[in-house]
Amino acid sequence: MANFNKVMLMGNVTRDIELRYTPKGTAVADIGLAVNRVRSGDGGERIEETTFVDVTLWGRTAEVAQQYSGKGKPLFIEGRLQMDSWDDKATGQKRSKLKVVADNIQLMGAPGGGQQNSGGGNPAPQQQGGSPAQGGAPMDDNDDIPF
Repeated sequence: MANFNKVMLMGNVTRDIELRYTPKGTAVADIGLAVNRVRSGDGGERIEETTFVDVTLWGRTAEVAQQYSGKGKPLFIEGRLQMDSWDDKATGQKRSKLKVVADNIQLMGAPGGGQQNSGGGNPAPQQQGGSPAQGGAPMDDNDDIPF
């Protein structure tokens, strides 16, 4: 039987990105992403729903995200779902959480902080690093769009 595990999300970073390193020196960052969905209710009213997703970034991807992104900034993420399981120290119960492990990210928005227009301009430089398993991938270096 074939398997496929791919996630694509675009949303806003919910908190400042804190970078840490594994004992072997690999960068890792856990971020929160708020993804909005707008739909119409039964009476035609506009209903906005927000889903909060935990995302793990590895390697150079984590370092670039920490350097160029942050709370309130839009981010596009491609990755995979992963189930984390652990024993709760306080209650002794088995706990689990579904999260996204990023393979690629793109920083959204226009350089210089303005809204991106269709007129083009110079594309942001591509950055690459790490292995795909650790989240190393091409990324755009763009600035923010208001949250």
